[in-house]
Amino acid sequence: MAKPNEKFKTLKNVFDDYTEKNLFKLISEGHFEGLSTPIAIGKEANVFAARKGDGFVIVKIYRLETCDFNRMYDYIKMDSRYIGLKKKKREIIFAWTQREYRNLHKVRSTGVKVPTPYAFVDNIIVMELIGENEPAPKLKDELPKNKDEFLEKIISFIKKMHEAGIVHGDLSEFNILNYRDSPVFIDFSQTTVSETANYTELLERDISNIARFFNKIGLSVDREKIKKRITG
Repeated sequence: MAKPNEKFKTLKNVFDDYTEKNLFKLISEGHFEGLSTPIAIGKEANVFAARKGDGFVIVKIYRLETCDFNRMYDYIKMDSRYIGLKKKKREIIFAWTQREYRNLHKVRSTGVKVPTPYAFVDNIIVMELIGENEPAPKLKDELPKNKDEFLEKIISFIKKMHEAGIVHGDLSEFNILNYRDSPVFIDFSQTTVSETANYTELLERDISNIARFFNKIGLSVDREKIKKRITG
């Protein structure tokens, strides 16, 4: 395990004090030993690989200052699990993080391949790294060898989630990993349940995105047939 001063070098001048405190809390609890390679740096979240023992985990950190919490609120206020959430920036970001953690557990229980969530604190979530010591590529960056089989697995995953009353809500080639020529779904912060008013709209958007992408890469995909298979 890295010494405290080494951990501090990794974090200093990168995060606000509140986020640093939460990172050190997670480190002290043994969830990881220190941040390593940045995987994605965005306006709303930074994603890092973090050392744990002989391997790595993923640490996703929602940015407290630059998150579009108005967009987050527009999504989460419709989720029946978060009725009554006040429109306060930090409360929304913390609820958003908790929601991703809860969603990962719920989706994983259906048999859909997703990263295992390990822990969360306020604006930080720790989860399994999908890959062999480095993250598996996104579908947009590495096409499957067997496109038909890959698509069939995606459809079966969406159907399993739908039968469990949950929809990803932002599914596309950007948040499906190609791991050993098999799909793994990621990014579940916007995922919602069937009691939510816009559930059907989000499900149809997911189906449209998948049909669009696989048509683009050479398959003949009928969006309505996929929808009927999932919802019929």
